[in-house]
Amino acid sequence: MVNENKTRKLSLKEIILKGSIIAIIVTIPSIIAFLLSWAVLDNLILASIIGAIVHFLAMGFSLKISKKLLIKND
Repeated sequence: MVNENKTRKLSLKEIILKGSIIAIIVTIPSIIAFLLSWAVLDNLILASIIGAIVHFLAMGFSLKISKKLLIKND
């Protein structure tokens, strides 16, 4: 038996909703890390570097999450 995965196209509403969820997953941790490190360290440059590192880590995880969210199997 051949196992075929059939996928269907997502509607515009689903793409906007799921894209917004992914955007929140990427931006919220980096903003929180930036604000907390700025408040604790009182150094804007170091806080922005920490926020950027957290942002790129979140982008790496969002790639895996988006593959699960955006592909719809029938």
